[in-house]
Amino acid sequence: MWRSCLRLRDAGRRLLNQPRGALTASVGPEPNPLSPARAYAPPTERKRFYQNVSITQGEGGFEINLDHRKLKTPQAKLFTVPSEALAIAVATEWDSQQDTIKFYTMHLTTLCNTSLDNPTQRNKDQLIQAAVKFLDTDTICYRVDEPATLVELQRNEWDPIIEWAEERYDVEIGSSTSIMGPSIPARTREVLTSHLASYNMWALQGIEFVVTQLKSMVLTLGLIDRHLTVEQAVLLSRLEEEYQVVQLVLYVVDVLMDLLHAPAVPHDLILVDLRDETKARGP
Repeated sequence: MWRSCLRLRDAGRRLLNQPRGALTASVGPEPNPLSPARAYAPPTERKRFYQNVSITQGEGGFEINLDHRKLKTPQAKLFTVPSEALAIAVATEWDSQQDTIKFYTMHLTTLCNTSLDNPTQRNKDQLIQAAVKFLDTDTICYRVDEPATLVELQRNEWDPIIEWAEERYDVEIGSSTSIMGPSIPARTREVLTSHLASYNMWALQGIEFVVTQLKSMVLTLGLIDRHLTVEQAVLLSRLEEEYQVVQLVLYVVDVLMDLLHAPAVPHDLILVDLRDETKARGP
């Protein structure tokens, strides 16, 4: 019976995982500087106008060809990326579109457009500071003091990540149940700022995007160092949401079991499964 409960939980997750405006990607023609995390407003879908997608190497890097036309950015610059692997990934986004081009599914194309056009005109230092600033509101540094089951879940899943980051970068981060969050030492900011300065503008655009989506600098560092998989990082960033989904499912199942005069579902099994799923998505 508890496996049925898990299936209900997964159905709840699918509802939470419906596409959100904050996660959409676009290559629209008009720049929108309202949000640094997403430089362009999402365009409407359009009919696919090309048959074949290919890549070629030019003087400035690798280019994307839609039939015999060169792909360009929203600001009409030649779309050129620095590596063949990235070019292949972008070309795959375009090639995977069916009869209708769904721009909101093309996240790499959007990030590349942002790097090439830099519509918000931010320099390297500004990108770094935008990423480091998330330490003040880092998801895994903010803790609850009740209920006890969520307190334990956060401690078991988030504390090891913070401890890893503190040891890896020789800094102090910590956590807090205060609404003000933890007090991040100046040295921690300096060390992480220096570390991010080793990356180029292309990498920093991607790093800032990930930090913004995860709402966590610490989880992003785990991704960069491959200490965490993408699946782990996303699940850890959504830990409280996952917990709330489980609680809702447990409530519904308890009501159903009561109506059916059936034995109650052991709640501990469900919470243990949530912890195990995080570990199962590891490298």
